[in-house]
Amino acid sequence: MQIDQSKIPAPVSEAVETLEPGRARELALELGLNQEEYQTLLQVQGRVPSLTELYIYSLMWSEHCSYKHSKKQLRKFSCDAPWVLQGPGENAGVVDLGEGFAVAFKMESHNHPSAIEPYQGAATGVGGIIRDIFTMGARPIACLDSLRFGLLEGGPDAHTDARQRYLFDGAVAGIGAYGNCLGVPTVGGEVYFDAAYTGNCLINAMAVGLLETDDLTRAEASGPGNYVVLLGSSTGRDGIGGASVLASQEFDEAAENKRPAVQVGDPFEEKLLIEVCLELLKAGKFVALGDLGAAGLTSSASEMASRGGVGIEIDVEAVPQREPAMRPFEIMVSESQERMLAVVRPEDWPEVSAACAKWHVACSRIGHITDSGRFVVRQGQTVVADMPAALLAESAPEYDPESRPPQALPEPQLKHFSPDRDGFLALLSAPNICSRAWIFRQYDHQVQNNTVVGPGGDAAVLRIGDTGRGRVTDMGIALTTDCNGYYCHLDPYRGAQIALAEAMRNLACVGATPLAITDCLNFGNPEKPEVFWQFEQAVDGLNTACRHFGIPVVSGNVSFYNESFGQAIYPTPAIGMVGKLAQVERSCDIAFKAQDDLVILVGETADEQPGCLPALDLELEGRVQEVVRGLIEDGLLASAHDLSEGGLAVSLAESCIAGELGAVVEFPADLLYSESLSRILISCSQDQADQVLERLRESQVAFDIIGSVGGSKISVAGVFEVSLEDATAAYRGALPALMDVK
Repeated sequence: MQIDQSKIPAPVSEAVETLEPGRARELALELGLNQEEYQTLLQVQGRVPSLTELYIYSLMWSEHCSYKHSKKQLRKFSCDAPWVLQGPGENAGVVDLGEGFAVAFKMESHNHPSAIEPYQGAATGVGGIIRDIFTMGARPIACLDSLRFGLLEGGPDAHTDARQRYLFDGAVAGIGAYGNCLGVPTVGGEVYFDAAYTGNCLINAMAVGLLETDDLTRAEASGPGNYVVLLGSSTGRDGIGGASVLASQEFDEAAENKRPAVQVGDPFEEKLLIEVCLELLKAGKFVALGDLGAAGLTSSASEMASRGGVGIEIDVEAVPQREPAMRPFEIMVSESQERMLAVVRPEDWPEVSAACAKWHVACSRIGHITDSGRFVVRQGQTVVADMPAALLAESAPEYDPESRPPQALPEPQLKHFSPDRDGFLALLSAPNICSRAWIFRQYDHQVQNNTVVGPGGDAAVLRIGDTGRGRVTDMGIALTTDCNGYYCHLDPYRGAQIALAEAMRNLACVGATPLAITDCLNFGNPEKPEVFWQFEQAVDGLNTACRHFGIPVVSGNVSFYNESFGQAIYPTPAIGMVGKLAQVERSCDIAFKAQDDLVILVGETADEQPGCLPALDLELEGRVQEVVRGLIEDGLLASAHDLSEGGLAVSLAESCIAGELGAVVEFPADLLYSESLSRILISCSQDQADQVLERLRESQVAFDIIGSVGGSKISVAGVFEVSLEDATAAYRGALPALMDVK
């Protein structure tokens, strides 16, 4: 990487204490920089760096903060759509809903911290993603998650099983506790268990916020002389290098030694931060606002300065500290939670200070904006770091890793369930099929009183309702997270497309039109050619499918180095999707509603058994979704449920269990568990059957009337008959039994 010296603004001070050259190089390598990156650093600085500068560069140029192995691939995505108000590059993406409303959303990972300390790792993952949302001027209204763990039972030994249950239990508890205390409902998500995640669990959190379009805020500093203000918790040594360091290397036997790098959260402090920040944003008292996540003060301040094309100076002695004798580099890279950084005009400082006092939120002037283009850190009058802000934030080295497919692609692992009563019940109790109620009952999904369709279905639905400004809308939004890592393991290109199609189908089943996605791309070590090939293939597949359907990618996250002792996870490009409903009261859910309702399967079924990679026809997928969405919008359906893992057998059971009604259907036994895509199970009343069937014929989409709702049994003619009570017990009892919950 060659640096154009003419574009580097002149240093503010030459009196920066530097390290002895040999020690500086040695420390740079210890902190994760390679030799080439260290030489680039010397070129940027024009001298041997100081201790503080070295720590700052090592974190800002880490994989987690700089995306140095993924940037070139991510540029393939498009966010070109007229409803996109903010695409990648800010704290969250924002899309226009119409009627003056907008929604902000983003998904991020907290995998490595959660594998060390699951409760705090997952909790602070939720806290961090929520801060990304209200930073944009949006009130957080919902959270979702996408989780992966090793086997809870049937692993290599009892210790491994117990470890996975510990991780699972802790992560779920952390997510629930933080969201519940904060008053933000967790309305949906997904979880899979597979041996591929034994050494490296995945904790992906998504947050969504609502704002009026006029309130959109960006983290872009401006105005030399304006104050730089730190709000929220004091700064400690907890979390130093936490997300940025842990997420930029593989796990090994030293993983437990990294426990101090996991942050500790305080949801009550975050609740106060939300309120004071939204109040001051509404009053126009912030020029810019950013949250402190990975790399702490360093990343937030340098990115704000870089976006605005200005300089920034910070005095670490002005930063409130909760531990004695903290050194400048510790203060600058600490990842202590519940902190925000604001740019405030001097004349607005009294009002900002007063509002913070009212909400019992600490706030301190820790620096000011300059016109120097430099990122300067002082300890009182002593300059301890002086760096070009733009190069620090945006000019980390970019790599083109070698990409090479594995010598042999993975073979499918067929899953056999006999098409009889016992096989059906065994399928319903399988860990990757069974009810997730044990999880979502720990989450308050009704707080804020806007949840129309909650967890347990295909997608969550929230009403917008009364915004508090005297305006009420009938619109609603739908939310989902989706990805089948096993499919991506078999074929990362098609697997990523299947994840997108599944997310879209889930929205179609509640009557929503997709608006945009955020993603969390979880992969192993990108420096291994086979892993980077998986990443490249997944990005290409997702990009092609998004462009086909006209769905913009407005935000996201890449999580690399998800490996343990050299064993990578399945490639897991998790998709978070937001859709819009024009009439929220017309939304649909999965539950069968009434005796004698007609049961119809929309789509084509092929012999694609569990364990195989199903075919995907994007054109067919679009037609199936369009006709079902239209039927829901016109109020013609009683229920809709997509078919995925376990095929018709599972979707039929879930609709029966959710509605507490049985059903009698006819379907070929050998296709009962087929996992063919682009299929949706719908039901409608006898009175509306003629309209529904006519619309299906006009759509030229294959469909079959397979039976009717009613009774207290789930019956597939000539195959099996199971009481609804037994099916419910198998489906809902599996996870509590695995977790030994009475």
